[in-house]
Amino acid sequence: MQKFDNGLEKKDRMTVPRGLLFATLGMVLGMTSGCIKFRSSEPKRTATEQLLLSTAADHAMTNIDVSILKGRKVFLNTTYFDAFDKEYVIGSIRDLLFSSDVIVVDAVTEADVVIEARSGAFSIDGANSLTGMPSLPFPVPFAGVVQTPEVSLYKADRQKSIAKFALVAYERESRKHVTSIGPAVGTAYENHYQILGFVKFSRTDIPQKKSLKWFQKLRK
Repeated sequence: MQKFDNGLEKKDRMTVPRGLLFATLGMVLGMTSGCIKFRSSEPKRTATEQLLLSTAADHAMTNIDVSILKGRKVFLNTTYFDAFDKEYVIGSIRDLLFSSDVIVVDAVTEADVVIEARSGAFSIDGANSLTGMPSLPFPVPFAGVVQTPEVSLYKADRQKSIAKFALVAYERESRKHVTSIGPAVGTAYENHYQILGFVKFSRTDIPQKKSLKWFQKLRK
């Protein structure tokens, strides 16, 4: 009888501290998990979207000829230019004017000619295609709804940006028409393909993406 009592005492001395340890650990983990916060912020446009738009604008600029304004004092009026990321386009037009030996002034009263810029399109179209079985919701009793895996024989995700700009120039004092330029159109694209679920490749005409791919290949 004495041995049985001693055994109980020994068992109690071992289990009680262990229970307290697990309870304390659980409380600490619960408090820790409740205090951890993860924050992520993203810009309105991805880097690829920005590159698609800026590349389309660059291509459109190659179709604009402002040589008729060479040597003249010009004020660029952007009142009628409205588009997303318009600052890049306006900067590109100013760059084109400067590089064509046009004298760009900051005040309309200093100009001989006023140029008004306008945008007809500056956005991105996307298209997706899939040959195979898309991911579908599947109800599971007592477990809710799960998504089935996608099975693709061929999959394509395509993005194409389009830029359409035009300029009109007139004399500041007489308001006489000097020239109309455009509309000038530029495009850019990036396409991603997947065959049999594991063969992946992409095509793009964005110069920065092309140079990055070659750099990544050289590093491998």
